[in-house]
Amino acid sequence: MSVWADVVGQPEVVDELQRAVDDPARMTHAWLLTGPPGSGRSTAARAFAAALQCPQGGCGECRECRTALDGSHADVTVLATQGLSIQVKDARELAALAQRSPQVGQWQVIIIEDADRLTERAADALLKALEEPVARTVWVLCAPSLEDVIVTIRSRSRHVRLRIPSVEAVAELLHRRDGIELDTARVAARAAQSHVGLARRLARDEGARSRRRSTLALPAGLRGLGDALRAAADLDTLAKEESASSTGERDAAEKARLLEQLGADPAARTQPPYIRSQVAALERDQKTRATRLSRDVIDRSLVDLLSFYRDALVVQWGGPVELVNADLRMSVQDLANALPPEALVQAMDAIGTARERIEANVAPLLALEAMMISLQAVGAPMT
Repeated sequence: MSVWADVVGQPEVVDELQRAVDDPARMTHAWLLTGPPGSGRSTAARAFAAALQCPQGGCGECRECRTALDGSHADVTVLATQGLSIQVKDARELAALAQRSPQVGQWQVIIIEDADRLTERAADALLKALEEPVARTVWVLCAPSLEDVIVTIRSRSRHVRLRIPSVEAVAELLHRRDGIELDTARVAARAAQSHVGLARRLARDEGARSRRRSTLALPAGLRGLGDALRAAADLDTLAKEESASSTGERDAAEKARLLEQLGADPAARTQPPYIRSQVAALERDQKTRATRLSRDVIDRSLVDLLSFYRDALVVQWGGPVELVNADLRMSVQDLANALPPEALVQAMDAIGTARERIEANVAPLLALEAMMISLQAVGAPMT
């Protein structure tokens, strides 16, 4: 099976990257893969790295392919951002790594999964490595769009754009790779708006499906200011709880591993200063990671809400467009009956504004309160 098997709905992208693997004349030292969330940027980057290391150009079966895809290849480095941004120290480490020759493979491949999160200083630290490329070193940067990447970085990279795959393509991947029943996979893929990772989670996790239904039920309960504030608090609390449940075990394991590496007694009531300082640094990183995850959960919920109002507009329009929330058609119909088109558009604008504010580091609860008050002001469907 080819390394490109999980890169769904991107035939042009696969073709361009494979041509670069096969023909050195088409190769360049830095690539920038852009596409909306769920389009498979990181998957494509790892597949490209595997194809570059593979003696057969991406067979998907050899040791080089397998280790590159699972992140254990000695000459494939992946920086997956856990915090809100990529700091300068991380960029300097990658720039130093780029100067080295491959140890066992054909290329030194460095993947930055969230190049849009490079701080200005971090981008500056990478510039020399990108301006003065080293033979056999390849950078693969991933971001949602060109505009999200600092101009000095994108101007030194070759751009490849991914698109959102079709619902059917995502469903087929979930069925083939994860053994999910095809009809279930289609419903999940549609609800996730073709985001492969979210679709897989919705298809396999009843808790995720339940949280999504709870989010989409919020508009029906917005009868007054108190309801709006409670709905905002509920959404904020839900995100924090999901973040805590996702990171709790990992945080504890990381702390235990650090204490073990430092030779500390985990049962001791107090630790020496040098140990306390390293534990404090780890806890700060973990807190930053939890904050980012919480914001990602909120954004995912807002995208779900946006799709709900969008579906109501589709119903009113009566066009031949599939509903994202086809499994909640009756609720969508109630919303379409309750609000005029202009109110639906105003609601969608309010949700979009909340997403922008949270992205700009406004406190999520404040942004959610303003959004819910706006949704309550434009009206809610009758129950």
